[in-house]
Amino acid sequence: MYEKLKTKENIISVIGLGYVGLPLALAFAKKFKVIGFDINETRVAMMRAGEDPSKELESSDFENREITFTSNGDDLKTAQFHIVAVPTPVDEHLTPDLRPVLSASRTVGKALKKGDYVIFESTVYPGCTEEDCLPILEEESGLSLAKGDFKIGYSPERINPGDKEHTIEKILKIVSGNDAEALENISKTYGDIIQAGIYEASSIKVAEAAKVIENTQRDLNIAFMNELSLIFDRMGIDTQEVLKAAGTKWNFLKFYPGLVGGHCIGVDPYYLLHKSKKLGYNAQIITSGRRINDEMPAYIAKKLVQFMIQAGKNPGDTKVLVLGITFKENVADIRNSKIADLVRELMEFSINVHITDPYASPNEVAHEYRFSMVDQISDNYDAVIVAVNHDQYKELNIDYFKSIMNGKPILFDLKAIYDRPDDPKLVYWRL
Repeated sequence: MYEKLKTKENIISVIGLGYVGLPLALAFAKKFKVIGFDINETRVAMMRAGEDPSKELESSDFENREITFTSNGDDLKTAQFHIVAVPTPVDEHLTPDLRPVLSASRTVGKALKKGDYVIFESTVYPGCTEEDCLPILEEESGLSLAKGDFKIGYSPERINPGDKEHTIEKILKIVSGNDAEALENISKTYGDIIQAGIYEASSIKVAEAAKVIENTQRDLNIAFMNELSLIFDRMGIDTQEVLKAAGTKWNFLKFYPGLVGGHCIGVDPYYLLHKSKKLGYNAQIITSGRRINDEMPAYIAKKLVQFMIQAGKNPGDTKVLVLGITFKENVADIRNSKIADLVRELMEFSINVHITDPYASPNEVAHEYRFSMVDQISDNYDAVIVAVNHDQYKELNIDYFKSIMNGKPILFDLKAIYDRPDDPKLVYWRL
């Protein structure tokens, strides 16, 4: 397989061209012949024009690449090495929503031929590739993995949106395959584009498990920081100052409190919890960490209301500016933004909330959350919440915030961007 890919006799297809699939497809297209497939024709048209719908890549990243973008599943029949990189979200009940990855499996299954490879990159629970996706591939294609008709593998994505330093080529890649031959060909193929090196996992399940615990570990560490912030706030201690002091020890892990959103850290643990429950074990630590992080928006909203009441403000008569709605800094992605949860909590107190963000699309925010973003910042806010540490916000200062607030200003600095001001006229609070 690898040799035929190298000579471009065989073709790589990437199914799902979001923040994971598109940079992967373009990276492969430097050295291989690639088909990029996405079900969204509008997005496909943008990529044909050299534009990244996720706003992560530049137009130059599309240049000198041997890639064809399509939304026609029949085009996948010309490819032999299929990579599935579709989203794996959770539903409203916090249960894994496998519909995108199972639908992609059906699409690939219809195009599958003898000798083909299928590699999954979507984050799933251990066993999903072989127990949920494989049967669909076999059913749609009429082929059998056991008979050696085709090969499968799993290589977890490690894309970090907004990170211009740790790009796809510079991040060590885990690969796995259903047998030694599959592992060798998958490893060689990815090895041609990954400069940081390849790690060959002993099995597909091990690779799946490695991915899902990466973000679960981060989730738990942040949950610990959030719980510390709840405790220290009651003690009247600045959590950031505590962490700065503790960080002087060489082996202290530097995590910080905050809102845990996005489509990885706030989602992946639920996949592990789902599988654990099916096996009859209730994962207590993971569940506790998720509960703490999910409750932080309500905690912050109630904290702000307390400060308002202390300042003699009736929450129902106040106006609050929220700076930032994307799930993290310097990205346009608003999916699973916990800031949206914070806005909803504020609105429950009848607070008039204004939202602005230099990266987020007002249309996407309106579609996803039914929120309207303001075109222009006013100058009579009762409070300002700096929710995301976009680079533009780092350039602001305390005098600016005071200039857009009324006589009893309240500033919530959720990302601890600014030094604590020595100003008795300003209420300053951070996690």
